[in-house]
Amino acid sequence: MINIALFGLGRIGLMHGKNLMRNKNFNLKYVYDINKNLSKKIAKKLKSIPIDYPSIAFKDKTIDSIFIASTTSTHIKLILEGVKNKKTIFCEKPLDLSIKKINYCKKKISKLNPKIQLGFNRRYDPGHNFLKKELLKGKIGKLEKIIITSRDPAPPSIKYLKQSGGIFRDMMIHDFDLTRFYLDKDEPFKLVASASNISDKKFNKIKDYELATCLINSKNGVQCVITNSRHCTFGYDQRVELFGSKGMLISNNKREKETSLYSNNFTSSKSSFMNFFVERYKEAYKLQLNDLKMFITNNIKPLAQFEEGRKALIMANAAAKSLKSKKFEKLAL
Repeated sequence: MINIALFGLGRIGLMHGKNLMRNKNFNLKYVYDINKNLSKKIAKKLKSIPIDYPSIAFKDKTIDSIFIASTTSTHIKLILEGVKNKKTIFCEKPLDLSIKKINYCKKKISKLNPKIQLGFNRRYDPGHNFLKKELLKGKIGKLEKIIITSRDPAPPSIKYLKQSGGIFRDMMIHDFDLTRFYLDKDEPFKLVASASNISDKKFNKIKDYELATCLINSKNGVQCVITNSRHCTFGYDQRVELFGSKGMLISNNKREKETSLYSNNFTSSKSSFMNFFVERYKEAYKLQLNDLKMFITNNIKPLAQFEEGRKALIMANAAAKSLKSKKFEKLAL
């Protein structure tokens, strides 16, 4: 049984906690949140021990892994402490909003043989992951274009948006990583970004955007198009299309019920898309735990590690820079 300490008990942390509790490979020993009352409340639900300080888990030699789902600003500090204490780390994205802090962390842990898995869960989504497998089998020949669509049903709160780092670092960062996942060894070479606000002017006040698009060219010339929206009236829109010399692969939206209605008023009327990321990527969140288990017990590397988080932020920063320069920005990956 693998002993886990979970840090951060917000919506995403609670979801991870429930998945860990239900997984027979893990024992969720400790939970921690800066809100001590929340820690005690959630600990009862997750049948774990609430701790007042992260140091308790770091010093406990029975703890195999630290699971970081706390606020982004805490990630690097917790990673450094976890690696120093020889714990396997699982960290939610992004690593941090500062590439300087990430590079500093990379340098500090480079000689400590760190084991860090990044929470880029979309690599584990059955549909998205299947595309990669089929691509590697040569089912569509040579990859020529990647199109990723990601639209949230509604924007998060202004409070969240103000500290999120902006649409490229908070939302599109998943798609930057997914692009690299499909490109494999063919790294992104340059990108150009566009963003605007049309329907919701509140984004102007915080200097962020509700709509964003990015065109990325790989070193081998593959074109990658990412389109994001903070709102979508018809649900959580998540699609990936891979176009190749011999065909096309598509990972489409998931619906609450895979049924269609035919009547005198409708032709093939279908149920709504799954509500949001917790529901849409429910299976992916569970599957990434299998990689964590294999990482800890057999030292088999997971689909996303520290470098995936670092490179995704480099791409996000380049997209933000491109908005100002209005031209392609080269990527030093």
